[in-house]
Amino acid sequence: MKRMVTLLVATTTDPASINPASALLSFAPNSWTQGRPLQGFKNFAMGNVRLLQLTGSIVGEDNLDHRWESHSGEHVTEIIFMSKHAAVSGKPSLTVHPIGVPHMLPSEKPLAGGKPGFASPPCPRIAPWLRLLKEVAVKHELVPEFEITLEATHHGPEVDAPAMFVEIGSSDGYWSRLDAAQAIATVFWQGLGLDGGTEVGKWTEAHHGENVLLGLGGGHYVPRHMDVIENTGSWVGHLLSGYSLPMDEPSAETKKNANEELFLHVTGTWKDAIRESFRKTQAAFPGGKVMAHLDAKSLKSWQRSAILSFLACENIPVGKPHDFAAANEVTASQEIHSR
Repeated sequence: MKRMVTLLVATTTDPASINPASALLSFAPNSWTQGRPLQGFKNFAMGNVRLLQLTGSIVGEDNLDHRWESHSGEHVTEIIFMSKHAAVSGKPSLTVHPIGVPHMLPSEKPLAGGKPGFASPPCPRIAPWLRLLKEVAVKHELVPEFEITLEATHHGPEVDAPAMFVEIGSSDGYWSRLDAAQAIATVFWQGLGLDGGTEVGKWTEAHHGENVLLGLGGGHYVPRHMDVIENTGSWVGHLLSGYSLPMDEPSAETKKNANEELFLHVTGTWKDAIRESFRKTQAAFPGGKVMAHLDAKSLKSWQRSAILSFLACENIPVGKPHDFAAANEVTASQEIHSR
């Protein structure tokens, strides 16, 4: 039987990536062992965690989960990337997000990696680690300078294992901040149980039946979906912002007369994006109750009607904010303090 491992990925070309990776290795330098290079890339092992150091862009390195398995004989159960976050605002931030470009057509070329029409399963740790990240950032006195936030599903690489990015943003001066790197490394150290404590955010059979949010609509930083996650303790799957739901507006007459079949008349790749994201979220949370949550205020009335009628046709449940309350979900704080 193959050994199950978590694969962490960093790159030496990005200070927001290699600095947290180096800090993580420094927490227990005698506990990490260096392995046989994967296609020239250094890697390190501790328990069931593997840390791979690339030397180029992360988003273009597809199939790292399968490449690792072919190289080592170990099965990758999840893959977590360390990276920088770039934003025009340049504001300091620490972010987490799922990956994929499920709204793109096969003929389109993604600007930042990924396979058009494809989304990787979202790593179940996203919501629990967001809460952990907030606690760690406060302890490291990065708040309120740094904003701690989710991002919508976007970019590559293409991997089949449940995946997530953990990032430092949003400009040169912040990417190199060693205090931010230490905070990110601490999240990995505690979140994966490398400190000897309980892992944070690992989905198991004990969580079957719990609520998982599939976010539809909103801006890139999905504030309304994030509010629900923070207020209810729900898990989170894919988060499709407005730009990942391309919808061509039908005629006024069609909107007036189509009623519950309006979605049949709204072209664009939005339906494919929702199907792919729902399917991959279900795969990442076996036994979970995946429900769509709409950022209704960000959508026009005809868009809401089309999406809701499509969800009903696809038998995808829709939840209001209070529906995502999860009594069985353990917060990051509870997991840390139960050690």
